[in-house]
Amino acid sequence: MGWVEFREEVLSMQDFAKSKGLEVIPLVQTFGHMEFVLKHRPLWSLREVAPCVGTLNPHREDGVRLVMEMLRQVVELHPGLNALHIGADEVYMLGEGEESKLWLASPGRTVEHLFLSHVTKVAQAIRETWPHMTIIMWDDMMRGMGQDTLKASGLVGLVQPMLWDYTPNLDVDTTVSLLEKYCGAGMSDLWAASSFKGSTSVYTCVPSTQRHVDNHEQWLKVAAAVSAAVNLQGIAITGWQRYDHLSVLCELMHVALPSLAACLQTLSHGQFSAEAQSKVAESLDISSVEVEAMGRTTADESLFPGRRLAELTVELNSLLNSEDIRFFDNNMFVRGWFSPYHQQRKMLSPLIGMQIHSQASTYLTALQEKVEAVREEMVRLYPESTAQEWIEEHVSPVMAPLQRITEDIGACVNEMVP
Repeated sequence: MGWVEFREEVLSMQDFAKSKGLEVIPLVQTFGHMEFVLKHRPLWSLREVAPCVGTLNPHREDGVRLVMEMLRQVVELHPGLNALHIGADEVYMLGEGEESKLWLASPGRTVEHLFLSHVTKVAQAIRETWPHMTIIMWDDMMRGMGQDTLKASGLVGLVQPMLWDYTPNLDVDTTVSLLEKYCGAGMSDLWAASSFKGSTSVYTCVPSTQRHVDNHEQWLKVAAAVSAAVNLQGIAITGWQRYDHLSVLCELMHVALPSLAACLQTLSHGQFSAEAQSKVAESLDISSVEVEAMGRTTADESLFPGRRLAELTVELNSLLNSEDIRFFDNNMFVRGWFSPYHQQRKMLSPLIGMQIHSQASTYLTALQEKVEAVREEMVRLYPESTAQEWIEEHVSPVMAPLQRITEDIGACVNEMVP
């Protein structure tokens, strides 16, 4: 895709969002999670420490210029933009670089001050460039800071912290205390962040709707418990594609629509009531909000784009996670008659070898048929590269041992049977 096509696509997405009453707020990482830019060789020198690809060195003016140029390009692509999210979460290894160690050697300076110094510099530059812009940032690097430290940082009045917690057992009291702390420091405009996909494990294939619904019900308890002084601006229902730029794909969108619908209805109804569940089932034409239990259907996809792919993904995932297939190496016959000892010496009972080969071949055929059906549907909704990555990530590690066993047994049997 060329630049002109890319620009037109971004603008058309914004037009569509606007037609639905949605305001687009881009998130541009400006400190941590900058793997997408610091992975490039010409920018390696801007890392805090060489092995940590994601953290920007806060001492280099070139780093601030880089961040501001990224922001400028994003703002330019979003006409009428009123708010920016500058990230700033999980700034790993901060303070470990040589320049940071020199900076921290001065009395009274801490890693907290170092973090606040960079974020304040970026926020002030944004305010000077775009005076009308609301600036949102993740809060996690500030959670351990005292109110006096926050008040003295220069961030008060510049940024609105967004608290993230994606767990189903979110601690309501602790979260309320955190919101009240920020408010007491002068940051009364605050946001929450939940998730409808991702945040379970880095390689999860199919989300648990109930897990994400539980997270939202906990956030509703937080919202009901904070004081009137806390001005909750809203909640960002995050949907992760990866844990970071260099990690594997987690849940794709087609299997997560029921979770998103359930989370939205939970917030709308104040709980995941029977009415909320009914609304989800009706809006997507499904019998269960858990994608693994919604069953096969011949219904069209007008209410649930990607439904056929979701069904196929669930079926394939079930196959991949079946113990008979995933742990085929632990099969009694494999361990008993085709162990590493047997394989090394090419010792094998041909009859049992043929039995093992037949079973492995049956599993491989079932997997290959399902994979091809998934691929065919997936490339209708995603780039070919996404389909290829997903298959290599989820399917190849399971099929490879089966393929190896069939090949090795075939070779052994051919040597032992005339």
